[in-house]
Amino acid sequence: MYNKIIKLIIAIGIIAYAVYQFTEGYIGNGIMFILLSLIFIFLYFKNEFILLAFLRLRKQDFDGAKKWLNKIKNPESALVRKQQGYYNYLHGIMVSQSNMNDAEKYFKKAISLGLSMDHDLAMAKLNLSGIAFSKRRKQEAQKLLSEAQKLDKQGMLTDQIKVMKQNMKRSQMPNQHYGSGGSVRAQKRRGK
Repeated sequence: MYNKIIKLIIAIGIIAYAVYQFTEGYIGNGIMFILLSLIFIFLYFKNEFILLAFLRLRKQDFDGAKKWLNKIKNPESALVRKQQGYYNYLHGIMVSQSNMNDAEKYFKKAISLGLSMDHDLAMAKLNLSGIAFSKRRKQEAQKLLSEAQKLDKQGMLTDQIKVMKQNMKRSQMPNQHYGSGGSVRAQKRRGK
């Protein structure tokens, strides 16, 4: 995996060679090298391993996604800030299947680093809301859930948000016992 600076150096070198090709009269070669440099510029902003991990997650292949993410050895030097956010976001999604405490750390770090898509940010906040709710921090969970609902402008998470709200309402209602209730001895005293 290339460091993010190396990608820019390669792109600048290819552009310089493309300009040389233009000055020599090889217009076709120059255009081809400009297009080639655009690949490295694209990979500077969108890391190839993160893209491959997203593709694996679409197929519900958590092991494959983890394999691609593990190829990023030092995320601070290899990734720009938003990519680091997505790196932590993807780790949070995968770890949430087994360890809620680690998932919470990953999601919080992803939110602090920033995610470029609103629905990704809404998903991270929805997951954090579920984690906070499971840890009995209801006010924090409700706040995160309302933030997730505001960010979900396209309605991709409406079903999950409804389910989470219903679960929160169920936990807030007191346990009511209908019918005779009480112990067998108390029922006999009442004459039932």
